[in-house]
Amino acid sequence: MDFEFYSQTDTGRIRTNNEDSVALDERCAVAVLADGMGGYAAGEVASGMACDFIKSELGRWLMEAGTSASDGDVRRAMDICVDNANAAIFGAANSNPTYAGMGTTLVLAVFRPGRLIMGHIGDSRGYRWRGGLLQQITKDHSLLQEQIDAGILTPEQAQFAANKNLVTRALGVEDTVLLETHQHDVQSGDVYLMCSDGLSDMLTDPQIAHVLSQHTDLAAMGAALVAAANESGGRDNIAVVLAHAQGASESVSKSWWPFKRLGGMN
Repeated sequence: MDFEFYSQTDTGRIRTNNEDSVALDERCAVAVLADGMGGYAAGEVASGMACDFIKSELGRWLMEAGTSASDGDVRRAMDICVDNANAAIFGAANSNPTYAGMGTTLVLAVFRPGRLIMGHIGDSRGYRWRGGLLQQITKDHSLLQEQIDAGILTPEQAQFAANKNLVTRALGVEDTVLLETHQHDVQSGDVYLMCSDGLSDMLTDPQIAHVLSQHTDLAAMGAALVAAANESGGRDNIAVVLAHAQGASESVSKSWWPFKRLGGMN
């Protein structure tokens, strides 16, 4: 199974700087998206550190491990890379007053033949577009989502809530963080969307689905999603990553230094 990728970020119509970052390693079928927070330019630093570090370290491990790595090995590698990225961002935030309080959300995807291992932290999201149906495959780590789960708000009421941007989990804010990971089957023709809340806050899921349904080319899909978010107000930075699965499917049967070693996964 082959995977085609596309990514795009946009400042939006209100912000003057872009705190969203993306990184792709197409050799290893790895995609990373992060939405930074905290002070002028600090969010940009946090999201950039997360994307660059995880792409580099996880990509290197996957290249060395090759096809012999089990899905469990890959999950452990993802956890270790995220732990190390968290330590790096947390250390920078605590050693440089300019970066105090910075952090970032994260969506991380590793595509393997017939399946996807996706991890996330915060309210940046992952979606699957299959057979004309859009499904959110991550669950926000946010106060709003907790209120929905508790029955305090309905999903419809949540669209108009004032606390949309309060996340309950972020990378680099504390000395430890938990990456939530899930595995999904992948079928030929699937399109996977990773996005920051600059997209999902501006467009409802049906609106996202409508945009995707109008295009077959990833670049056209991505550009149309960003344009639609801007047309709806563009109140935040916008980041999208798209991945298209092509080919036959297979059945799916902390310290600051040094960084943890990935080799061996023991």
